[in-house]
Amino acid sequence: MTQIYNRVALIGLGLIASSMFWGMKRAGLAGEVTGFARSEDTRKRAREIGLCDVVCDSATDAVKDADLVVLCVPVGVMGAVAAEIAPHLKQGAVITDVGSVKAAVIRDVMPHLPDHACFIPGHPLAGTEHSGPDAGFAELYDNRWCLLISDCCENPAEIDRLTKFWEGLGANVEQMDAEHHDLVLGVTSHAPHLIAYTMVGVADDLRRVTDSEVIKYSAAGFRDFTRIAASDPTMWRDVFLNNKEATLEILGRFTEELFALQRAIRTGDGDMLHDYFTRTRAIRRGIIEAGQDTDAPDFGRGGKPVEKD
Repeated sequence: MTQIYNRVALIGLGLIASSMFWGMKRAGLAGEVTGFARSEDTRKRAREIGLCDVVCDSATDAVKDADLVVLCVPVGVMGAVAAEIAPHLKQGAVITDVGSVKAAVIRDVMPHLPDHACFIPGHPLAGTEHSGPDAGFAELYDNRWCLLISDCCENPAEIDRLTKFWEGLGANVEQMDAEHHDLVLGVTSHAPHLIAYTMVGVADDLRRVTDSEVIKYSAAGFRDFTRIAASDPTMWRDVFLNNKEATLEILGRFTEELFALQRAIRTGDGDMLHDYFTRTRAIRRGIIEAGQDTDAPDFGRGGKPVEKD
């Protein structure tokens, strides 16, 4: 793969950014990568493990002369970060992000950016339940999807350039408008995470089941809920607060489906349950056929980091 950007700045140095860095190094996509994290401990650790070519002590230093700036911070602070770095962006710089919500990010970031910068919101649909600079690995984006929102940038060449960058990281790239993105992710990621948090919370509240039993006898379904519920609480707090409409719509539909299942169980309607489970099982098969997971035992995890959106 050939170099696409001379200098890339990563603002935030957690799982997503660190995986981007190792992926860039694997494919030779950037001449130099700078990075910044608010936490001094995170910056220290990044330097210790060689994460980024230069770890800066301020976001403004990190973005200086950067051709591509990637905002890898929680959705709730992207506006403030954009305001901080805006005066220091080079002429023609491309700004992108990796947030799980897009309409709110556009609302918060766009007003701060200078006219000479190009904003292309993005969302790589990849991750694990682990966080921090040590969690990243170059293969995270291989055969995953990255969604780009092209409405904010009037330069098709830069959109094509960023597309090639994500493809160089191993991802499949597709364009989508912000509102549709937020609705789709409400179904595929946001609502499932909220349900997982709720299920783990319910288990914690059931005092009839001791903590040791919950841990000792946890079956695969509950283990998967706890894996998802182990995700970064700050990130997910901001996701739900910034994607209220789509999340509430999906939760409303989920509640209706749940009531229907309750009714079937209460009335002994086995045919309804069997038909429902057969229909939903087909979705799992579709995910496997699309290459987004595996049908290997234990979902092919084998102790390796597990991907989620």
